[in-house]
Amino acid sequence: MIDRRSFALGAAALGVAPLIPGVAQAQAIDMLKIFCPAAPGGGWDQTSRTIEQVLRATNLIKAAQVTNVPGAGGAVGLPQFLNNWKGQPNSIMVAGMVMVGSLLANKSPLRISQTIPVAGLTGEFEAIVVPAESRFKTLKDFADALKADPSKVPVAGGSAGGTDHILLGMIAKEVGVAPSKASYVAFAGGGPALAALLGNQVAAGISGYGEFSEQVKAGKLRLLAISADKRQAGIDAPTMKEAGINIELFNWRGVFAPPGVSAGDLNAMIDLMKKMTATKEWAEACAQRDWTQITTFGDDYKKFVDSENTRIEAILKDLGLA
Repeated sequence: MIDRRSFALGAAALGVAPLIPGVAQAQAIDMLKIFCPAAPGGGWDQTSRTIEQVLRATNLIKAAQVTNVPGAGGAVGLPQFLNNWKGQPNSIMVAGMVMVGSLLANKSPLRISQTIPVAGLTGEFEAIVVPAESRFKTLKDFADALKADPSKVPVAGGSAGGTDHILLGMIAKEVGVAPSKASYVAFAGGGPALAALLGNQVAAGISGYGEFSEQVKAGKLRLLAISADKRQAGIDAPTMKEAGINIELFNWRGVFAPPGVSAGDLNAMIDLMKKMTATKEWAEACAQRDWTQITTFGDDYKKFVDSENTRIEAILKDLGLA
């Protein structure tokens, strides 16, 4: 878990510098293989497809292949990536904070640190939404109902232990409810969670705003609040702090290489991500999806990921999720 302010301070401490033209020259990549340990429709899948689209549109690659292996916030896919993709060049996995938490919550013996961090790419504030016809008009309405009887307020989100689950636990704790009492309904991807919301099978949903934005704009979902540190341009909703819940939360995503890749292959992947994130096409794609760019590369990104492992483990223990 990290808010924008904390990330900025952390990035400064890690020495994240602007891109320098001509640095890290590496071999060109024609065919890129992207491993997405989640179902189609969710944030990791959106990130995978956007990477593919931008790289192809800018002629940085000639072709790409996305492989989806959903389940348990990446706990199902990670073993395949570590074992079956080991040493494969021109291969990346899209993952982030959700996987860190899910591996801990699912008591997995594996950790994201067994991969090789390539680049941190985006961050996303969380949003809490309800069906348009919901009796909850404000975040206070939702919080009051949660406090009265959490079992009657089922909330859809991503896999157990992920960012969405952490946020619900934090909200519960803030209003005086034991996080373990909150009724969290975990889904393997954003698509199934959205379907449950639109079908009125759950009382609310939590995810990155980008996963709900189209349905919010269409009037099918009501946005109660976002977990940002301040109001966001183009988003008609208060922050959770404004709405009386003293919480900020920032989800992050990036890409990782499989273990066993050569130094040359790793440098090629880092170089490719540097070139991609410097394009106007990437900037436009991030703006369109309400993603905040938080680019960092190589060793600096590894330090950040390692610190997140430690931080998130402590949070999950505090919330009773690990």
